Amino acid sequence: MAADLTRRQLAAAAALPLIAAGARRARADEPLRLRCSLDTAPSHGRNISITDYLQKLEAASGGKIKGEIFPSGQLFPDLDVGKAIIQGQIEMAAPGSWTITGIVPNADLFQLPALYAQPIETVHKIIDGKAGAMVAGDIAQKLRAHVLGPWLDLGFQNWYSATKPIAALADLKGMKIRNSGGAGQAWRARFVGAVPNTTAWPNVALALSQGTFDGLVSTNESLASGKLWEAGVKYCLEDHQFVGEYIPMVSLAFREKLSHELQKLMTELWAANIPTYRANMAAAQAKARKTLEEHGVKFTDPTPRQNDAERQKMLPEQE
Repeated sequence: MAADLTRRQLAAAAALPLIAAGARRARADEPLRLRCSLDTAPSHGRNISITDYLQKLEAASGGKIKGEIFPSGQLFPDLDVGKAIIQGQIEMAAPGSWTITGIVPNADLFQLPALYAQPIETVHKIIDGKAGAMVAGDIAQKLRAHVLGPWLDLGFQNWYSATKPIAALADLKGMKIRNSGGAGQAWRARFVGAVPNTTAWPNVALALSQGTFDGLVSTNESLASGKLWEAGVKYCLEDHQFVGEYIPMVSLAFREKLSHELQKLMTELWAANIPTYRANMAAAQAKARKTLEEHGVKFTDPTPRQNDAERQKMLPEQE
């Protein structure tokens, strides 16, 4: 009996490595889950771009990477995705640069007075060059995330009002203006005499309709995708005060699971598609303005000379 038991034990022990090896192979055959949190709606240009990228990535990786989009803040608002990446609750995000400034202060560079109402070409030179690389280094160190490559344009940010016409910055005095986060946007609101308010995007429509604030800083595309004319927006001062940029990032913990070939694939695939994504976003902003106008939003467009004059007033406070 003892001999039979010993033989059974030996057989079981011999099978354990085979079972473990089989389990490892099964896990190796499973696709790596890449959860991406976005707080904009599925119809928004960011969601469309990231969805296209993840679909291409799954196909190009032969199904080894499986991307999942969680839109409309289902998991986290952009203001919280930095912490979520650090804590391993998601693997990917593309937050607006302004939402991570509490952890990565240099990401607030777009709020510098010198960049007020500058053309998109100037902004691209900055973010695709040394300044963008510096912010990417900060993100790697402080968020434990890898920036995939060139940033995705949201588009020019402007002032929008639900309570009164705004034809110049002076008209914003005394208004309560929602912004999307960061010290720079709050500074600009105070500079023009407004009262800054920070509200996460998924809560904007309700807060605006309830009169929590009088207006907001955002883009034509964001307002159109959110149908904010239904929440009361009637006027826009399209001063192009800064370019909103989304920073595509993947957690280092996820990236370290990938082979060198898959890491290279993710980077090269993003680089190959970002020119199209940026062009699509610009087209979406132009289309969105027409949509807003069709729904009764009245636009005022400052001249380049007027914007230059306002920039000069801001510059003494840049330091």
